[in-house]
Order: sequence, then C-alpha cells, then structure tokens
Amino acid sequence: MHPDDLIYVAGHRGLVGSAIVRRLQAAGYRNLLLRTHADLDLTDMPATYDFLAARRPDVVFLCAARVGGIGANSDAPTDFLLDNARISMNVIDGARRAGTRRLINLGSSCIYPRDAAQPIAESALMTGPLEATNEAYALAKIAALKLCLAENARYGTDFYSLMPTNLYGTGDNYDLCSSHVLPALIARFHDAKSGERDVVTLWGDGTPLREFLHADDLAAAAVWLAERCSARDVGGWINVGSGKELTIAALAELVRDVVYADAPATTPRPRIAWDTTRPNGTPRKLLDSTRIRALGWSPTISLRDGVTAAYGDYREQADTNTF
Repeated sequence: MHPDDLIYVAGHRGLVGSAIVRRLQAAGYRNLLLRTHADLDLTDMPATYDFLAARRPDVVFLCAARVGGIGANSDAPTDFLLDNARISMNVIDGARRAGTRRLINLGSSCIYPRDAAQPIAESALMTGPLEATNEAYALAKIAALKLCLAENARYGTDFYSLMPTNLYGTGDNYDLCSSHVLPALIARFHDAKSGERDVVTLWGDGTPLREFLHADDLAAAAVWLAERCSARDVGGWINVGSGKELTIAALAELVRDVVYADAPATTPRPRIAWDTTRPNGTPRKLLDSTRIRALGWSPTISLRDGVTAAYGDYREQADTNTF
C-alpha cells in the first residue's frame, strides 16, 4: 500500500474493522473510505456496485459480516448464510469491477472441517464435514474465499483471504444472545460480581480447546500483509492465530480471575457450573500459523493482557451505556 491510497474498510464499526482503522491511522494512512450500514447496505448489490464504481478504492479490507456465537448461528442459519454471502459477493466483485488493486477478505477458522487434523493447516479446506452449529456462516466464508481465487484467476486481481482464529478485543459484542464465548464470559462474570451471585452456569462441559487472538493483533497482521504481500505470497488464503490453546474451562477461570481482580479479597468467587444439555461446538480448533510466521509476522498480545484490556472496554461500554 501507498500513503495516498484510497482505502475502503467495509465494516469499520465492527470488532475487526475498527481495529484495522486504528492500525491504519497509527501507521499514517489518512485517506480512509468509511461507510456505516445506514449509509450503505452491503447486501444491496446495485447500491454496493454503484458506491465502489463511484469511489474506486485502491485497497479494500472486507471486514463486514453478520456474526454471532453458537446460539445465534443455530437459531438463524438462513440469515447467516444469505447476509454473509451477499456482502462478500457484492464487495469482492464490485471491487474488481471498480479496479481495486488489492483486497483483503477477512474470513474465519470455521471454514475448516470439524474433525480436521490439529493444528489446522490451510490445506485442510474442504476435506471433511463442517461443524453443524455454524455451517451456514462457514459456507458463506468459503464462497468468499473461492470468489477471491476465481477473480484472481480470471481477471488478474490481487485478492486474498485471512483466516483468523477466535477473536476478541475492543468494541466486541457482549450481548449474551449473540456474542462469542470470550465476551460472553466477561459479561456473565461481571454480572455475577455485580449481583453477588455464587454460581455461573456455562454451556457445554468445558472440555473444548480453543485458540484466541486479540483483534489488534489481527489488524496488525492484516495491514502488515497488505503492505508487503500479494495473493501469490500468501497462497490465496492464510491462517492467523496465536498458536496457543486452552480449554473453555480454563478460559472461564482466567476470565473470572480478571473480572474479580479488583474485588475485595473477602468477595467470594462464583463456582462454575456446566449445562451439558447445551452444545460444545467443535471439540478442538487450533490453527497452523506456520505460513504467516515464515513471512515474518507474529502476535504480541498475551491472552491475560488482552482479556484484561477487553474487560476494561466492557466496563467502559457499560458505564457509557453503549452496548
């Protein structure tokens, strides 16, 4: 990328998009093109194509998506499939038509098979069945990845996809009906502390293994790659993970420790109970991030430091009523 490039960040108010905007601004990029959902509905093909044709961005970061945890994905698979497919198809093909030089598509590790060999390499794509609880979302993300490859092959574009592990960080969604596991844990333990409850009940049995990456680390990777690497360099799509995993039970204990760190020593910590009638999701999901590390990038934010910062963000949102 060049300092004077017009850079469109689709989904700039979301967890990933806002982190990428902060990273770009910190790196000196000032010519940013930003639109809210109210300004531009990316599921609307004519509106999206017209916008991109009129503004002709040099670089696009496609972060816009309909996202949610196991419950949200299970309750509304049609919405997750249609909305995400429409957004990605409209932005990717619209950018190609508008002459965009480079597009970075933000995907998800859920594109890989439920029972893929661990850690999961990029080559595992489409080698087995997907996890049923987020299959619709995963199919839309696979379609976006494949469209980038097809555009490159036919039109010579330089579009590629990043497949991050589970993300969290500043500006996360803490709504218990639609959030992912880590922000949901923050909200649940904060609620328990505020209400002086002695038990927090969580879904599943706590045994699934998960890997987490702070959104600011993902943003650093996305901008770093966009500045240096082509689709050929990254192989079309590339994993971005921390390389460290822990059980959901261990994560719950870590979040509890962080939330109660400022509580008086006499304040009892709640017991964690597990509702095994609820789904666990994929038993293990650790990405093989060898390829991006070989290119020269690695994360810098530890999980405890990241969770501590995320809890600070949660309290700030709660204090200003911005949930």
